[in-house]
Amino acid sequence: MNPRPIPWLIVMRREVLAKVTDKSFLAGTLLTMLILTGIIGIQGYLGQRTKTYDVVATADAHPLAAQVATAAAKADDLVRVTVTGAADAAAARAAVDDGSADAWLHHEPSGWVLTGRTGVPAVLTSTAADVVRTSALTANATAVGATVAALEKGAALTTDQLVGDPERSNLNKGIGFGMAFLFYIAVLMFGITLANSVVEEKQSRIVEIIASAIPVRQLLIGKVLGNALIAFVQMAAYAAIALVGISFTPIGRLLPSVTGPVLWFVLFFAVGFLAIACLYAVAGALASRTEDVQSTSMPLTMLVLAVFFGSAFASGTLETIGSFIPPFSAVMMPIRMLDGGIPWWQPVVALAGLLGFAFATIVFGEKVYRRALLQTRGRLSVRQALAAAE
Repeated sequence: MNPRPIPWLIVMRREVLAKVTDKSFLAGTLLTMLILTGIIGIQGYLGQRTKTYDVVATADAHPLAAQVATAAAKADDLVRVTVTGAADAAAARAAVDDGSADAWLHHEPSGWVLTGRTGVPAVLTSTAADVVRTSALTANATAVGATVAALEKGAALTTDQLVGDPERSNLNKGIGFGMAFLFYIAVLMFGITLANSVVEEKQSRIVEIIASAIPVRQLLIGKVLGNALIAFVQMAAYAAIALVGISFTPIGRLLPSVTGPVLWFVLFFAVGFLAIACLYAVAGALASRTEDVQSTSMPLTMLVLAVFFGSAFASGTLETIGSFIPPFSAVMMPIRMLDGGIPWWQPVVALAGLLGFAFATIVFGEKVYRRALLQTRGRLSVRQALAAAE
């Protein structure tokens, strides 16, 4: 005897197959992956490529220009400054004007000047400024019988931070923003797709045939899980490309330290997505035409935007509070975990709260969805749907 098919599993399979056989969806996913790979590849190439700058100087400025070249090489092994001599100021100006030199170092009554055609590269400006400052300090110190070290004593300023290190903090900010962006894109894109799918079936009256064959509850579960699976796989592919790209950069060695928060984000992402996706299905059921989806899903879209901006820009006490409030906790808690120092019970409590929110959302959403799905007399409000007979 063949086992009885599970309705929601059949619906989920149909949703997945509809996506993986959709040429536009596959083309869009592939194009996005190629663009992401290209961006990471170009950034990696530019970050490892040696930058060469040409500085032209007359005989009186040549010694200082040579010091600029030496200082640039010491400051960054990927920066090279070459110095070219010029017979006079007119020749040096002409070299910059025709593009054969990036800058012209010369002395004016007001001091040293670095002239470019439309601007001077920042690395040349900062390096030349340090060299000029050191040269002036040396001359002034000699004039008063002192040393540069004595004059600069106590004048240096360094930065420090109480938690983590600057390099790790930059990685955390990048990954945190990536978490918020992935959640935003996945929920918004697949939520709208789910809502449109529901209303298209409703508008074509196909849903009446489906509802006569399987329980509406099973239809909702299958549609939500199917879209959730596709969203998870697609976002995982994007995240994998980004992490692989980061692994080839100098900060790639820090990736193992963020493994824990990333795994927690997977759990929070799955629960948060299921909760909001169910509400998008409700938004589709409340509409009677595809044109109505924009208005019925607007509150959800605003909520998703609030989660994104809150997760990306909140800090301090606001971030701490938000990390316990669903659905903001779906992203804010993993972001807080990136910085470390979070007691183990906090993510557990936040996840429990998110699970409770998801359960309540699914129960409430299923009730509204079941009552609104077969109503075709126009766009419904939540109150009207709840008042409708099943």
